[in-house]
Amino acid sequence: MGIIIKPIVTEKMTKIGEKFNRVGFRVEKTANKLEIKQAVETLYGVTVISVNTSICNGKKKSRYTKSGVINGTMPTYKKAVVTLKEGDTIDFYSNI
Repeated sequence: MGIIIKPIVTEKMTKIGEKFNRVGFRVEKTANKLEIKQAVETLYGVTVISVNTSICNGKKKSRYTKSGVINGTMPTYKKAVVTLKEGDTIDFYSNI
C-alpha cells in the first residue's frame, strides 16, 4: 500500500468509471506508471490496460479570522487514472 495512497471517489471520477471502465487513485509523487500498474493489479486482482498520470497543483486558500487573513496552499499531489480490462471492476464500497 506504499505507492497507492487512496482512491479518488468523486462524482466526476465515477461517471468516467462507468463510461470508460476507469478508476482514479492518489499516488506517491515518485511512483512511475509501471509501479502503479503492478500495485493496482496486486491489491485489487484486476488486469490493468493503461495508466495515465498527472500532477495536480495545490490550490490557494485563505480564510478570515479575528486576527486577520490567513493565507495558505493545499498540498500538490499526483493522480493516476487506471483503465481496467473489460469485465473487471473495483468495488470500494464492499467493506462498508
